[in-house]
Order: sequence, then structure tokens, then C-alpha cells
Amino acid sequence: MYPNWILQRAYLTPKRSALTFEGETWNFDQIKIISLNRAYQLASLGINQNSRVAIIGRSRPELVFIIYACMHLKCEMVLLNRKLAKDELAYQIDDAEVNYVLSDDEDQYLLPDETNIISFSTVMEREITPTSIDKEWSIEQTTSIMYTSGTTGFPKGVRQTVGNHQASALASVLNIGLSEEDVWLCAVPLFHISGFSILIRSLLYGNEVKLYEKFDPASAVEDITTGRVTLMSLVAVMLERILNGLEENKIKASPKFKTILAGGGPFPKDYLIRAQKVGISVSQTYGMTETSSQTATLANEDAIRKLGSAGKPLFFNQIKIAGVDKPFVEGEILVRGPHVTPGYIGQFSSKSSTVDGWLHTGDIGYLDDEGYLYVVDRRSDLIISGGENIYPAEIENVLMAHPNIREAGVCGVEDETWGEVPVAFVVIKKETPKSDIIGYCMEHLAKYKVPKEIYIVEKLPRNGSNKLMRRKLKELI
Repeated sequence: MYPNWILQRAYLTPKRSALTFEGETWNFDQIKIISLNRAYQLASLGINQNSRVAIIGRSRPELVFIIYACMHLKCEMVLLNRKLAKDELAYQIDDAEVNYVLSDDEDQYLLPDETNIISFSTVMEREITPTSIDKEWSIEQTTSIMYTSGTTGFPKGVRQTVGNHQASALASVLNIGLSEEDVWLCAVPLFHISGFSILIRSLLYGNEVKLYEKFDPASAVEDITTGRVTLMSLVAVMLERILNGLEENKIKASPKFKTILAGGGPFPKDYLIRAQKVGISVSQTYGMTETSSQTATLANEDAIRKLGSAGKPLFFNQIKIAGVDKPFVEGEILVRGPHVTPGYIGQFSSKSSTVDGWLHTGDIGYLDDEGYLYVVDRRSDLIISGGENIYPAEIENVLMAHPNIREAGVCGVEDETWGEVPVAFVVIKKETPKSDIIGYCMEHLAKYKVPKEIYIVEKLPRNGSNKLMRRKLKELI
């Protein structure tokens, strides 16, 4: 058994800052009191201990308080992606068999009709009637449920337990270290594992979270340069916008700023080199919903020597390449450790999450001769052209190194001669002839990898965590 994280943290460091949002700050004791009151109000509305509830809301303090209230009640929280279509949300709500959906008042319109909704305002208006709150949690207890993006079929509801989250947070702090002065900037959605894990780390580490409702590059630049925050999690498109802000204003990160944990897929090497020049340490990470955030992270001291690597597995974790016994050979990445989900819910509840103890990730990568992981691409995104394997991420990295390209996405399209050929979609910083972009690719890629067509678009399709959705690129043609 483990102590209720919220009660334990408030007992240990009650007056330490826990959460800041738009200039207002709550300490851990205040967080405890508010979340307990919300738990009492939820209980009076019929949400009992160990209930399974869905939650949808913007990244605001009230969402945090509702999440913590559900944790007090040991609810299984299905965190809904508010960027999904109604049909997609309906699938998840039905598959999870939840009794209630707790919704931010402003998000109720996002939900499908006939959903049993309890708005946040309804909860807050309810009379506070104290009920029993357990002071201990089981390590096997499911805390959160998040659905995969469903790139290869129906999304799967992934269970994440107290033990999963605790193992992930402890492995992370063993890697990056901890100071009482640390403040984690959370500009990623709380419904995604990268955002939710920041809240978990706050409770376990006792550090402050500075919360953004949505990513704001200008504010992030200010917080990083003034030393207001020391840590941040983001994906490639967010890093590029922060780098632009620093470079345009000719400023650097504060010496207090420790590192950026960079996830969501491979990062262009050009971004990492630019980050070094403006004083930002970037630690590339590799993880997924099934691993409760990070599985591997590149240590700061290896950032240049192992440019492009996701590093080595964190302390409690193991990584290997399926069917491979020597370095530099590509194959499917397999993961094992206490952070790996025990399984799924709904229609995939009978599907085992592991085979012989190993999670099969569906990602392609290799280990070098020192055991550093390099993630090549998603297996499902692989383009096979004339018998040659082409990984979209490799082409995207080249395109995003072009000085006039802000974002890039690559996918395969059918071709009578080659079976498939790559095509690229780019968001440009300033007008650039397509012939120049093709010429640039010819200089940096093998001929068969050069995109057969360049499409200039206003924006790329991304999911709630800002990850590129390559399967939707063809819809832009």
C-alpha cells in the first residue's frame, strides 16, 4: 500500500507552492482542501469510490482540482481528448462504460448527445458533505485511462496504475535530479500522458507546476529567459517556436533553466544545435501512453555526442530490438519495466499488453554499440518504394532543416511504378519555390527518398498533444 499522494504531499510540504495559473498560486495545503471538498461534492452526486468516470476540460486549475478529487475517491479516470470529434468521443465513452462524464462547462458542446454529463459548476455548487477518504492506495489500482491515437485501427483504452505512474516519476527524477526551486512549465494538455505526468511528478516531488491553458510561445520564452521555470515538456513544433522567439529577440535561456524534455517523435538535429546556441539543454525522450510517459531519455552530457538519440532506458526500464542481437540493426522496439501498463479496457480488455513480459511498441529503431536508442519511425508509417524502406521522419528532419520551412509532414501515396512514393507537406516561413525545396532534398537525401511532390499548406494535422497525424496528410491533397 502507498499513501494517498495528495494528503501525503500536503502533510510534508503544506506551504510550498503547488500550482500557478495566470498569476494566482495555490500551495499544497490549499490544493488538498479544495480537492477534498470537490471529492465530497462528487460523492454526493453519486460518484462512489472506485467508480469509472470520464473527464473533459481545458487545462485550467478547476480541471486539476477535479482530477485530484477523483484520485481521492480512487476513481478510474478516463481522460478525454477535447480535440476529438463527437463520434470519436462517443466511441471512447461507450467503450469505457463510464456512468458519468465530468465536463468543463465550456466543453459540454463537444460531447455527443445523450451523454450523462455533470458540469464542473454543478459539482462546485453542490453542498459539501464529508465522506470517508482512504489514506492509502494499492499499487495495482488503476488511476488513469488514456486512449491511444488509433493509427492502425480502433483506439485502445490504456490502464495506468498507481505503480505505473510512481515508477515513471521516480525513474525520471533519478535521471534529471531535483531541487526545491524547480518549477515545471506545463504547456501540454493535461488529458495527455505528458501533461498528466507533470501533475503526478508535482505530488511526488513537491515541485510547483506553472500551468498554461494552451501553449503560448511568447510567454514560454519569457518564463525560460527570466528563470521563472526550470523544466518543460514539449514536442518538436513547440520547440521550434520557442527557438524562433529566442533567436528573433537575440536572447538566451536563464542559467536557472535546467532542461527541456522533448518527446512526441524524433527531433530534427538542426533544432538541437540551435537550442545549444541559445543556452537550452534539450533531453530527447522516448515513451508512449502504454509506458506512463518516458521510457528512455538522453542525458544532458550526451546531447551533442549522441545527437538524434533518445538515450538509454531510465533506471527501472529495459529496451531491446526484436530479433536483433547486434548494434545498428533496425527492428521493432520492445520495452519492459514497472511503468508498462498491465492491460487495456473495453473491447481490448482481453488483449495482453505484453508478450513474454515485453511491450511491443510498433516503433522502429536501433541500439548503437553503446546501448543508446535511436527511434527511426512508426512501423505503420513506413513507406515501401520499389522494395526500399523509407522512413517519413528522416525526410521530415531534412525538410525542417531548410531555413524557410517551419513544419513538415511526409507520407506515402500509391504509384504505378514503385508501389508507393513519398510526398511532403510543408508550412513555410516565407515564400519559397518548390523547385528550391526539391533541390535541397536532392542534396541531403538518396534520390528514391526525395519527395515526388511538395504541397505547401497553412497547417499540418496534429492531435491534442501536437503530434503530427501522418495518416491525415493525404486529406490535404
